[in-house]
Order: sequence, then structure tokens, then C-alpha cells
Amino acid sequence: MIRGTVLVAQEICKGCELCVIACPQDCLGLSETLNKKGYRFAMLTADSCTGCENCALVCPDAALTVYREPKPVRRPATSVQGAA
Repeated sequence: MIRGTVLVAQEICKGCELCVIACPQDCLGLSETLNKKGYRFAMLTADSCTGCENCALVCPDAALTVYREPKPVRRPATSVQGAA
């Protein structure tokens, strides 16, 4: 499974919840605390992020940065040759 994470610029976020609505994994929510501007900011609430970037694409203030873990490298299967 592809895994990712979201970094939120808490002082930029206005708590519009567009990212929360756009997240197909339901892993974003609003904080209980307020930032310096008085807004509840977005935060990662579950460890199910796939790094799809939907949240960052809909954020009007570009307050979200998404990081996706690289895909694991698969080693090619070795073939076994039969005896002749």
C-alpha cells in the first residue's frame, strides 16, 4: 500500500475544511486549538494517508504539503532453468 503524510502550515490555514472534504481516506480533521489568527487549522487525524494530494490541490492558501513514500523496489524474479 502506498503511504503518505501531510504537513500543514498551521499559521496559514484558515480552517475552511476543503481539504477535509477532499480527502478520500478521511485522515484529515480540524484541530481543537486555534492558530494565531484564531482559526482551527487542519491536521492529520489518522495514519491512512496515501499521499494522493487531493487536499493540497483544493487548499486555497497552499497551506498543505503532501509527502509520498517511494514505492518499494521489486526485484526481478530469478528464473530456474531445467536440467537438459
